Amino acid sequence: MKYLITGGAGFIGSHLVDALISDSGNDITVIDDLSTGSIENIVHHLKNRRFHLFIDSILNKYIVEQLCSQTDFVFHLAAAVGVKTVLEKPLESIEINIQGSKNVFESASRYNKKVLFTSTSEIYGKNEKVPFNEEDDIIIGSPSRKRWGYACSKALDEFLGLAFAEKMNLNIIIVRLFNTVGPRQTERYGMVLPRFIKQALTNQPITIFGNGGQTRCFTHVQDVVTALLKLSRLPEANCQIINVGSTEEISILNLARIVKKITKSSSEIVFVKPDTVYKNGFEDMNRRVPDITKLKKLTGFVPSSTIDKIIKDTIDCIGSSR
Repeated sequence: MKYLITGGAGFIGSHLVDALISDSGNDITVIDDLSTGSIENIVHHLKNRRFHLFIDSILNKYIVEQLCSQTDFVFHLAAAVGVKTVLEKPLESIEINIQGSKNVFESASRYNKKVLFTSTSEIYGKNEKVPFNEEDDIIIGSPSRKRWGYACSKALDEFLGLAFAEKMNLNIIIVRLFNTVGPRQTERYGMVLPRFIKQALTNQPITIFGNGGQTRCFTHVQDVVTALLKLSRLPEANCQIINVGSTEEISILNLARIVKKITKSSSEIVFVKPDTVYKNGFEDMNRRVPDITKLKKLTGFVPSSTIDKIIKDTIDCIGSSR
């Protein structure tokens, strides 16, 4: 198979590259502008004749069309990454999410290529009904809070993908990812676990935004990649929206405590007001828990990595890079 991965130098994309290229029959092409991805994530593949890297943006309609025409399957992961990016670069984030995805969907439909598109749990917004089911309503906050621009743009991507499916016969699978974490994830864009780990390893204060009572379900990136690969091979997943995530719920305060314990850090856990860091564009959600019934029914797969394993694997990666 010939695979195109948009955003393939990123955190999740690079792990997907690893998994696909391990099969000696696959040919992998990556397009990434390296705005949030890194050559370091894929440097071990650069001399492989079955790996091809294009340092460019999915906003480049010509290159996207050219690459889509030469592939068998598209994993569309390229997007704005992290709360920090979304709040500091709202225009760029909206443009890359919407126009970039339109370029991918349009080219894939023109050449009859199947697409797996990674959406986000952010779409559920302020909905307090948990666990989140794929058919639940979207409840988005005020446009004055810039973080909701990301959720809206990804929701529009889903509408756009399904519209291409209906009108242009695009074969598309939409996957909503919940708090994917693990090796290679960086704290630079506001990701909570690598930030906690880096603070703990350097004995700096572990900073929690708010009171720490908000809960999340963290999923190991290897579990996510396994789910993506299984779904990509299932005809039954076509035109489906599918949650992918763990159901092990943990508060942010407990996450900080576990990180501190495993790293044997002397760091103090401190609480800060989000607006002191992100000004007036930030708004948090109390709980984010996926209903993964559809994922299990389609694939038989349930993410299995515990929070302790996730933290230890991420510590090993961050520690070795220091």
